[in-house]
Amino acid sequence: MKTQNQISRSRNLILMGMIIFLVLIGLNISADNNDEKKSIKIALLLDTSNSMDGLIEQAKSQLWTIVNELSKASCEGERPELQIALYEYGNDWLSPREGYIRQVSYLTKDLDLISQKLFELRTNGGSEFCGQVINTSLNQLDWNNSDNDLKLIFIAGNEPFTQGNVDFRDACYRSKNSDIVINTIFCGDFNEGIRTSWKKGAEITGGKYMSINHNQKTIYISSPYDDRITTLNTQLNNTYVSYGSLGREKKQNQARQDANAGSIDKVNAVKRSVSKASYVYSNESWDLVDAAEQEDFEIAAVKEKDLPPVMKGMTAQEKVKYVDTKKKERQKIQKEIIELNKKREDYVQKQKVENSSETALDDAMLKAIKTQAKSKNFKFEK
Repeated sequence: MKTQNQISRSRNLILMGMIIFLVLIGLNISADNNDEKKSIKIALLLDTSNSMDGLIEQAKSQLWTIVNELSKASCEGERPELQIALYEYGNDWLSPREGYIRQVSYLTKDLDLISQKLFELRTNGGSEFCGQVINTSLNQLDWNNSDNDLKLIFIAGNEPFTQGNVDFRDACYRSKNSDIVINTIFCGDFNEGIRTSWKKGAEITGGKYMSINHNQKTIYISSPYDDRITTLNTQLNNTYVSYGSLGREKKQNQARQDANAGSIDKVNAVKRSVSKASYVYSNESWDLVDAAEQEDFEIAAVKEKDLPPVMKGMTAQEKVKYVDTKKKERQKIQKEIIELNKKREDYVQKQKVENSSETALDDAMLKAIKTQAKSKNFKFEK
């Protein structure tokens, strides 16, 4: 039989082993957290009541300007993942039981999807419940609890911030406690937005209150580099190798969003092309070139029925070689687009004339993002 001392020593050894085990787990968790890819997560909450056609037009026409600026972000040498979510509120076509609120898109890296959903928005009505739409976005979106992420809500509208059954202050304090900054954009007179509590909503979370002229038209300046970038965009599309059940549909949507961007202005289509040349435009869910960049992805594991016609019947080695060839083609095209865009931006800057002192949606959002990104150690290339 064991003596009392032997039992005591055994217990101490077990206890020490448990402590070491827990410490190691803690270290692993810490390491995992440090290895997490940093993200910029933005929820855009847009009033789609009758008077907001101009706001929706600005969102459609300025999406790629915003994306291009966000593609210049870095943190400690790393490029963050960009995720955008979209909500509409204040539209009488929406369910009154849901507060006239609809999640148009969850937080996603799929920028084609965000473009598609913006172009599908239609105005009607309505009753604008700011506190409730903020609360809904907090409930529904996968914000993550990582301290590394920059998490922002932008809410834009033109009715009092106080409307609805959910007190905006409760929603804003809840957002603050989740490390999510709320920026408010009043579509109208700056002082009216203050009187109707839009400024107060932003202040609770340390966000920025802004007012815009939502009916202001986006001004585009053409450059001598636009035609070449447009040609390169066509070549870029040919490097996408669709696969899986959604591959064909997603590739078609890519072309549709090119057309949507061009329907607003040729320069807007050029800006979209620049976005597609950046790292933030990633489509690993349907494109084999992007998918092959993922550590746990193997081209040989893709079922034959999920491959595009051109790759069916290829050997495993031939498949890898084909995708690698497309990757090199894409990198070459993207590099030229980025180099041309630097020249384009320099040209536009010299041609730029301040036509209005009024702020548009993209100006408001980018100023707030760049200011608030500093708290998470994000920097932006000039």
